[in-house]
Amino acid sequence: MKASLFCTTRYEGPVFNTQWPQPGDDYSAEWAERSMRSTLERFRLGDEIGFDWVTVAEHHFAPFSMTPNSCVMAAALTNVVKRAKVAILGPIIPILDPVRVAEEMAMIDTLTNGRVIAGLMRGSPNEYVTYNTNASESRERFEEALQLIRMAWTETRPFGWQGRYYEYRAISIWPRPVQHPHPPIYISASSPESGEFAAHHRLGAAFAFTTLQIAADAARYYRAQCQKDGWEPNPDHMIYRLAMHVAESDEQAIEDIIGLGREASSSGGGAIGAVSRSSLSNRNVENAVATSGYFGRDPETQQARLRSRGDLDRIQSQDELAGRVDKGQLLVGSPLTVLKQIKRISAEIGAGVLDLVIPSQLGDKALRSIELFGTKVLPIIREL
Repeated sequence: MKASLFCTTRYEGPVFNTQWPQPGDDYSAEWAERSMRSTLERFRLGDEIGFDWVTVAEHHFAPFSMTPNSCVMAAALTNVVKRAKVAILGPIIPILDPVRVAEEMAMIDTLTNGRVIAGLMRGSPNEYVTYNTNASESRERFEEALQLIRMAWTETRPFGWQGRYYEYRAISIWPRPVQHPHPPIYISASSPESGEFAAHHRLGAAFAFTTLQIAADAARYYRAQCQKDGWEPNPDHMIYRLAMHVAESDEQAIEDIIGLGREASSSGGGAIGAVSRSSLSNRNVENAVATSGYFGRDPETQQARLRSRGDLDRIQSQDELAGRVDKGQLLVGSPLTVLKQIKRISAEIGAGVLDLVIPSQLGDKALRSIELFGTKVLPIIREL
């Protein structure tokens, strides 16, 4: 089993009355610069301590993740991450220019000498407000954009593209990817439609901010579809993302997480307040998402998956924390306890890559969590 370190580039200054989209009233350039600098330091430590991958993602209009362009952050990481693979999980391709995405990822693959992992994502439904993209077209746009990106990486002769959503007279990207035929591609496979698409095109599957049961069911469906298409995925074809905090003892780790929740609650947001990607305060945005058709043929399950994310930094009791751990949404405890939790997840899902979100609000404790995981847990899970 491999481990990836996901630092969200969270704005670490005070933010009050959190919502989406987030107004800029509380924004401070000084805090933003400090937040990005501390994020790069965590990634540097993760690389030095032995994490196999580091992860960046794209989100918009909110302080929980100041990376509206994941490829820009990945390019910045080439200065601090010298060994680990750089997982761009990833650009929200239906709202972007897919040829531009292909060029940017190929450029970063060249800068890293072939260490890019390409997560090509459809994004959260609210993201479609960002560039005024029709969310009801998101799946068809996504599938066409992904195939166009793949062709841009592999076709060495200039070619044109005449699709339903994209049209180009001539494409011939420079630089080209170092990896042949292209960087490994992962997509979110939490829905049946996505699982079928991933299997049919022999792509990796990612399961993020969900529950162990939902992810296990989706992983079984993905593997079954792969068998139908005549191939067998290995554990490295599956990524499972969840939050993680490791301390010297269970008691200390629990105290740290509950302390975050209580502080956030008492401050009404404050320096550690969360913005939930699934809660939209703008009524027009909420209505647009609800009627968009984004959730496909199983909307109840997919909306339940989004609701299950919750705000993991607002946990205020041991019972609530234990429930999140039991659902497979959170790894919390001493190295030995976290190792046991990982073994359970491995047995249930069979994922070969854990994508671990570190609560940056913990400051120096977050750095210590990275160190403990890298030295005490990672060497053991590599044998799973």
